[in-house]
Order: sequence, then C-alpha cells, then structure tokens
Amino acid sequence: MDNIRVEKVQKFEEFVDRRLKPDLVRAIVERDKVFEQQKVYSDLKRSIQNLEKNGVTSLRTLVNLGSEVYMQADVLDTQHIFVDIGLGFRVEFTWSEALQFISVKEERLARQIEEYTRLIASIKAQIKLVCEGIRELLQLPAEGSY
Repeated sequence: MDNIRVEKVQKFEEFVDRRLKPDLVRAIVERDKVFEQQKVYSDLKRSIQNLEKNGVTSLRTLVNLGSEVYMQADVLDTQHIFVDIGLGFRVEFTWSEALQFISVKEERLARQIEEYTRLIASIKAQIKLVCEGIRELLQLPAEGSY
C-alpha cells in the first residue's frame, strides 16, 4: 500500500513540474508580451494626441536604422503616420484613423490580457488542487492547522 501511495505522489509531482508549471510560465510570458504591446500602442496614442494638441506639422526626430543605430530625420508632414498593425505590416493612417485603429487594438489587447489572467488563475488553482491531493496522500495536516 505504501509503494502505491509513493508512486501516486511521484506522478502528481511530475505532473506539476513537467506540465502545470511550464504552462504557467508560458502563460505569464505571453501575458507580459501583450502588456508590452498595450504599452506601445498607449505611447503612440499619447504621442499622436500631443501632436494634434500642439498643432505640430513638422518635426525632427531620431530614426532607428537597425541594431540600435540611429539617424536624425526631418519629418516635413506629420499629418500621415505609418502604424505597425501586426505580422510586420504597416499601414499609413491620418491621425484620426490611427487613433481609431489604436482604440480597437487596445480593446482587443485588454481582452487578451483578461483571457491570460483567467488562464493563469486556472493553472494556479490546478497546481493548488494537485498539491492538496499530494498532502492527502501523504496524510499531512492541512495548511494552517497545527
């Protein structure tokens, strides 16, 4: 009877270590990526709103040429901007079109964050449930009771 209990405990521990914990880490990493995207779009929205508010029609800026090499550039007409819409595609928008696109994108990203947060909570609950099963198999007292 004792060997069977030890085998079950080992299987549960393996399940937590090889399946649930990696799934949890992946979900957290993916949610963090979505948070980063959300920040980029929020920063872009704020920049466009500042351009509109201040009536900026031209500006001087630094452009990343790649590998963190920058060059100064003069933008003669700021009324149209290129926005990364995903999968490496960029679309030319007016300021108002860009703000509309960003609003839709922010809503979608917020929904993704909620989905990942629910997934993370579910995985954590599964880990806790399996740990409780291990505790019962080992006939240990419940957490908090002495």
